[in-house]
Amino acid sequence: MNTSVAIIGAGLGGLTLARVLHVHGIAATIYEAEPSANARAQGGMLDIHVSNGQFALKAAGLFDRFLDIIHAGGQATRVLDKDAKVLFEDSDDGTGGRPEVLRGELRRILLDSLPADTVRWGRKLATVAALGGGRHVLTFADGSTVTTGLLVGADGAWSRVRPLLSRAKPAYIGTSFIETYLFDSDARHPASAEAVGSGALFALAPGKGIAAHREPHGVLHTYVQLNKPKDCIDSIDFSDPATALARIAGEFEGWAPELTALITDSETDPVPRPIYALPVEHRWDHVPGVTLLGDAAHLMAPSGEGANLAMLDGAELGKSIAANPGDIEAALIAYERDLFSRSASEAAESQRILNVCLGPNAPQSLVDFFTNNQPVKVAVRPAQSFPPADA
Repeated sequence: MNTSVAIIGAGLGGLTLARVLHVHGIAATIYEAEPSANARAQGGMLDIHVSNGQFALKAAGLFDRFLDIIHAGGQATRVLDKDAKVLFEDSDDGTGGRPEVLRGELRRILLDSLPADTVRWGRKLATVAALGGGRHVLTFADGSTVTTGLLVGADGAWSRVRPLLSRAKPAYIGTSFIETYLFDSDARHPASAEAVGSGALFALAPGKGIAAHREPHGVLHTYVQLNKPKDCIDSIDFSDPATALARIAGEFEGWAPELTALITDSETDPVPRPIYALPVEHRWDHVPGVTLLGDAAHLMAPSGEGANLAMLDGAELGKSIAANPGDIEAALIAYERDLFSRSASEAAESQRILNVCLGPNAPQSLVDFFTNNQPVKVAVRPAQSFPPADA
C-alpha cells in the first residue's frame, strides 16, 4: 500500500496536521497504536493559548467548535501555602487568553473534522526502513506495511520515528507527578473543593507541591509534584494503592488536611508520572521525507505549553506543505527552521517555570511570577504523552 503523507500518532498534534492538510485539499493517513478513539482516558484539562493552540485551531477551521467546549471558570488560579492560606488569587471573568477545555473533547472535535478513514487504529509501528529519495517503508506490529513519501512522527515522548533523525532520548528531569482524582467533590469532599476553587490550585513548597484543577461535574484532578530521584519513586509499591497514597501523603506531613485529602481520599489508584525531557536545544540535520512534531520533537518540562505547541507544530507543518506544492523538502526545511527556534525557547522557559513552582523560594516565587504581570501559563498537570518506553 502507498500513501503520500503518513502521520504516526493520533494525538492533538498529528490530528491538527491532518486537519490543516485536509483544509488545503491534501490527503493524509494517521496510524495510531491504540485500538480505538476511546481505548483510554485522554487526560484532564488543557489551557489553550491565543498565540499557539488557538492559532492552530483557527488554521484548522475549528475555532468556533472549540468555543463551544470551553469550561467556564476554568482559568481561575490560586496559590496557597501548606496551611491552605491563599497567597494569590485570580478569578476567571471570561476575558482571559487561555480558556480551559477537556483534552478528550478537543481531540473529539479534531477527529470529527476528518474523513472517516483518515485514522487507522490498531497500527503500532514496529520498524521503519529508508528506501531512498525521501521514501520510507513502515512495518506495523500486525505485519502490514506502508510505503510513504512523507513520514511525520507525532508519536510522543517515546517516538519510534525520532531515531531516523536524532540519537537523543528523553531523560528523567528529577521530578515526578502522581495523579489522583476526587469525584462529586462539592458534596463528598467539600473542604478540598473549597480549597481548589473554580479553577487551578497550586499549593507549593520547595521541592514539592499539590496542584489540582476543578474539571466539569465536580471532579478534582490532582497532580502531586515531587522532586525525587527516579529510584525513590520506583520504590513505591503502586500495586498497593493504600500504602502508596499513605507514603506520598507522608511527604506532606503537617500540611492542611483539605490539601492532603486530595491525596489520601483519592477515589482512583494513584498513577506515577515521571517527567522526562529532551535536550533544550534538540534539533537534527534535515533528512529527506521525514520530520517530527510535538513531544516527539521537543519533549520538555511541564509549562502549560505542551499541547499548544504540538497543535501549532501540526498547523505550521500543514501550512508549509500547502505553501510549497511539489517541493516537500522545501516545506520541511522551512518548518524545521522555525520549529527549532520556538521549541528551544519554550524548553528553556519550561525549566524556569518548573523552578518557579518547586524551587527554593516556592510558593513565593510563583506568587511573584503571577503578580509581576507574567503570562499565566503554569501547568497544573503535565501535557506529555505517557505510554511506556516500549509502547
